[in-house]
Amino acid sequence: MTSSNADHFDEACGIVPCPTPWGKWWQTVEEVTVLVDLQEGTKAKDVNVQAKLSSLDVCVRGVQIIKGDFPGNVISDETVWTIEDGRVLRILLVKAFRRQSDDSKQLCWKSLLVGQYEADFVTYDQMNQKLTLEKFQSENPGFNFGGAKLTGDYMDGGPSLPSS
Repeated sequence: MTSSNADHFDEACGIVPCPTPWGKWWQTVEEVTVLVDLQEGTKAKDVNVQAKLSSLDVCVRGVQIIKGDFPGNVISDETVWTIEDGRVLRILLVKAFRRQSDDSKQLCWKSLLVGQYEADFVTYDQMNQKLTLEKFQSENPGFNFGGAKLTGDYMDGGPSLPSS
């Protein structure tokens, strides 16, 4: 799915955020977005973000906010972070495994970090449904799955899709 298709899909379907003590995170098939609430006026020099293949470490003004290992790998060279309006730190992480054939267990992360910031049952089910619809959209670009609803148990990643 190209970036513009993914952006359009998120606009049509919305996001499924997972709240945390410091902000929230959500995911698509290709990316994980992390929003950290900051004290107003925070500058880039106050923030240290270290995203590696399998871990994330975020410090703001010398205080560690997030530290741990990802449940799947990311492409660390493609990590981007910005400060928005001096109040929100946005971290964009690109998943290393983005296709069903890569590693389906890593397509939908149950938590941002192993053992930390886990989505509750309902949120995780909604995340899996959204990612399944996003996969359908990428495989069928002539159709619009933006308003579609899926039913069933998505705790194991939803239905297996035929590989092309």
